Amino acid sequence: MIGKLDPEERVMGHRNFTQEDFWQAMATLGWDVSQDKIVIEIGGTAVSGIHQGEDYNKKWATPFGVRKYNKDAFIVIKNLSRTPFSPSVNDDPKRLAHHSKVEASEQQSDSGKPVDEHSGAA
Repeated sequence: MIGKLDPEERVMGHRNFTQEDFWQAMATLGWDVSQDKIVIEIGGTAVSGIHQGEDYNKKWATPFGVRKYNKDAFIVIKNLSRTPFSPSVNDDPKRLAHHSKVEASEQQSDSGKPVDEHSGAA
């Protein structure tokens, strides 16, 4: 039958993930496992943040601080040595934040008076 995939027919071959697959992925990314700081974390979890009383329903409520792993939890592999994020730096002192561009004399408080009258500025 056209368009039907029987269980024996697979679009992609199914095989178990191996350590060799893991090392190949590292090589593909160009990660150096002996030099880079690589961490493995688990995502798709939830930690109970509610303190339960002594007589709480144990069937429905989770005690405070207990971690639950969702059925769709996943593994995240991070290379912290290659994280491109760095804090922003204002390299031009003349560059002001957007809210700083309005002249102080034009700013007014809720009372309708200019801001410098409230701040004690002369």
